[in-house]
Amino acid sequence: MTPLHYDLSGPATAPPLILGPSIGTSLAVWDPQLPALARNHRVLRWDLPGHGGSPAALLPSDGSATIGALAALVLRLADDQGWERFAYAGISLGGAVGLYLAAHHPDRVGCLSVVCSSARFGEPSSWRDRARLVREEGTEAMVASRTGTWFSEEFAATPRGRALLADLRATDRAGYAACCDVLADYDMRDALPSITAPTLVVAGREDPATPPAHARQIADAVPGASLLEVAGAAHLAGVERPDAVTGALLTHLAGAARPSDDASRHAAGMTVRRAVLGDAHVDRAVARTTPFTARFQDFITRYAWGEIWTGDGLDRRTRSCITLTALIAHGHDTELAMHVRAALTNGLTREEIGEVLLQSAVYCGVPAANSAFATAQRVFDEIDAASPADPAAGVDAASHSDTDR
Repeated sequence: MTPLHYDLSGPATAPPLILGPSIGTSLAVWDPQLPALARNHRVLRWDLPGHGGSPAALLPSDGSATIGALAALVLRLADDQGWERFAYAGISLGGAVGLYLAAHHPDRVGCLSVVCSSARFGEPSSWRDRARLVREEGTEAMVASRTGTWFSEEFAATPRGRALLADLRATDRAGYAACCDVLADYDMRDALPSITAPTLVVAGREDPATPPAHARQIADAVPGASLLEVAGAAHLAGVERPDAVTGALLTHLAGAARPSDDASRHAAGMTVRRAVLGDAHVDRAVARTTPFTARFQDFITRYAWGEIWTGDGLDRRTRSCITLTALIAHGHDTELAMHVRAALTNGLTREEIGEVLLQSAVYCGVPAANSAFATAQRVFDEIDAASPADPAAGVDAASHSDTDR
């Protein structure tokens, strides 16, 4: 069977995150959140059957389509990527898929975010009636009512609002109607208490389709769930008030990903430490560990790398900029050399490193910046002498101490 149409963004080795859309929209509904989410996640956005690039025939057109069938299509996407476990966020019907997956496949969903969704979207008859209307008249019949439901009239006149309405017009009537059949059959109320994934529930305070009471029902029933109500937002809260929704998602994902015990924090820290500083550097530091320095090595791996550097709140480029500045301010030239190399690994160019050092001259002092420029130049010279074609190469014997971090 042809799979759902999807799009991948973000680093290939980053933790996986699947984003589900609402009925009548394409994967573009997640455009406002994508840059921030893809910074530290491998993001897969998918289109509902008959929406965007997904064939309508992926769901039956005889009224028998179910949430289980739709969830199975999403699981197939995860399987095709080799993802045994993933974070999931979904809007409206996309959120319903997330609730179903978290309840019926708890081993697959490590973290769940449900945006403007519900455990039951009203009476089945209303969805059967909508399915019949769209089969007869097409999705144009739904366009006029989306202003005031999806977002305000003012937002509908913006480029993003017009693009979303254009996606609705382009949606295949059979695919849209089949999704209505899914919503008619859908009822997750009894299954909510079984969900074990860390769960965030987001509501638009002005949402007439899934009012905040629907979100509170989910948050009250799912053990430990968090609830956010976004002021001034209707059903597509993530496009009308993107900053609030993006911030909530990033915070929730970071909290769910944070290791919960010392052993897992140490393992996560060692992974990031090797990614930033390089295997050779870390292997050398580990080899030099003595009974006297062992606790310190465990501390920096578990705390600095396993809690701070693993956080999703800042990308690694930004963390490198901050680290360089702090080391310059305190005159830690040996550590500075190590983190100049780390900054290159994290994607900063030599010119950008120079800008950081120049900025530090203003706030840390000219003598400190002068020393930093000399240290950075020495690192660049060593790299060039070792392998001009490889900016990460070079002898780093001069850039470590007995307590390499």
